[in-house]
Amino acid sequence: MDRLDEIRAFTAVAEARSFTQGARRLEVSPAQISKLVARLENRLDARLLNRTTRDVSLTDTGQAYLERARELLDGFDALETSVRDQGGPSGTLKISAPVSFGKGQLTPALLDFAAAYPAVAIDVAFADRIVNLVEEAFDVAVRIGQLTDSSLVAKRLAAVRMVTCASPEYLATHGTPMALEDLTGHAAILDTNAREATTWTFGPHGDRREVRVHGRLRFNGAEACVAAAVAGFGITRTPAFAAADELRAGRLTPILCTAEPELIHVHAVYPHARHLAAKVRAFVDFLANRYAGEPAWHQGWGAEHPWRGVRV
Repeated sequence: MDRLDEIRAFTAVAEARSFTQGARRLEVSPAQISKLVARLENRLDARLLNRTTRDVSLTDTGQAYLERARELLDGFDALETSVRDQGGPSGTLKISAPVSFGKGQLTPALLDFAAAYPAVAIDVAFADRIVNLVEEAFDVAVRIGQLTDSSLVAKRLAAVRMVTCASPEYLATHGTPMALEDLTGHAAILDTNAREATTWTFGPHGDRREVRVHGRLRFNGAEACVAAAVAGFGITRTPAFAAADELRAGRLTPILCTAEPELIHVHAVYPHARHLAAKVRAFVDFLANRYAGEPAWHQGWGAEHPWRGVRV
């Protein structure tokens, strides 16, 4: 087991390119992981890592050793997982999810999953940054929008419409935009979590239109933007799940619906594994069943019949 600890330490450091990040991944101290890697190199009488004050890189020998080490660790982990999972899903499931969707939509599903699988402990981190599942030891992440990491397995869970909306009172006072260019004359409530908060993109992929908007209220989260729109401060643009309750209640009115782009999607993503842990498989299947069909956040406010006659 001492040798296995050495191999795990080396692999964690090599993949993270950092002793500090590798130690965090294995939940040990940097001094301990450094000691394990040094012991491995001494035992092999070979340098596996080049160390500088800013970076850690693999030597040619280290690169070859890493490839074989991964195979060994994957096989060992698959063996342990197959035995452990004979009694069904168990252990700690570490999950990452975006803040707005996580707190508003995912939390009820998480509680139902916890009730259905009492042998699984759930450790959830709500954050809008894209975590590194491998380096930060997450089992699974829920992500919304375009996926960029092709090294992960992705399971599509649900569709999400973008909604441009404002309170009826605001629209009565300032007028309802009937064309995209009308937005430039209105107060926009900006979500700084968006890639470009002041540029709203409309239309399908083949006919994209970008509109520059302006506003004095900026928030790094959809909930605050929706609250500001309900209060009459302007027009906001948000995923439907964040505004569905307010849209159903009539406290917000959707506008320019036919100009919205294609649906974005919610995915569950997780690292490749020869033997997927039962807790991960159970969770992903649970969410897929939970969100099957038309999502609840699209129902009851007219998303099925968007406004017509909008000039894109």
